[in-house]
Amino acid sequence: MANIVFNIALGRVAALAALPATNDALIAVPIETTGIVADSVMRDYDDLGALLAGASNEQATMGRKTLASVTVTVDDTNDRVAIDSADITWTAATGNAISALVICYDPDTTGGTDADLIPLTKHDLTLTPDGSDVTVTIADFFRATSAA
Repeated sequence: MANIVFNIALGRVAALAALPATNDALIAVPIETTGIVADSVMRDYDDLGALLAGASNEQATMGRKTLASVTVTVDDTNDRVAIDSADITWTAATGNAISALVICYDPDTTGGTDADLIPLTKHDLTLTPDGSDVTVTIADFFRATSAA
C-alpha cells in the first residue's frame, strides 16, 4: 500500500489507473536514498519533472518500469476500490541505494517529458542493488475507501 498519495492525485488515482487513454501507462520510478525529501514535501509535487528537479534523484541505473496487468477492482463488500498490478522485476539490479518507488501516470507513452507524468503514489522501499535480480511485489498498491 502507498505511504503517500500526491496531492495532485487525490481522488483521481482509480480513474487514472483504469488507463483511460489510448497510449497511457503506469510507470514505477525508483528514487535514490541520497537527497530524498520528506513525505510532507514530496506530496506537493505536481509532476515527475518537478519532483526530480528538487532534491530527490531518480535511480536511473535500475531504470523505470511500466506496470503490467493493472486492475481496478470495486469491492462493494468492503466499500473500497483496490488497484493492483503484476510484480515488478529488475534483472541484475545495480546502482545507488533507493528508498522509494513512485508510481506515475503517463498519459501518452509515445512522447512527452517528465513534466507530463503525474505522480500518484509513493511507496517506501529500502534497497541497495548488488547485481542480483530484484522483484517488488505489488499487492493493492492503492486503496480508496468511502468515508462513512
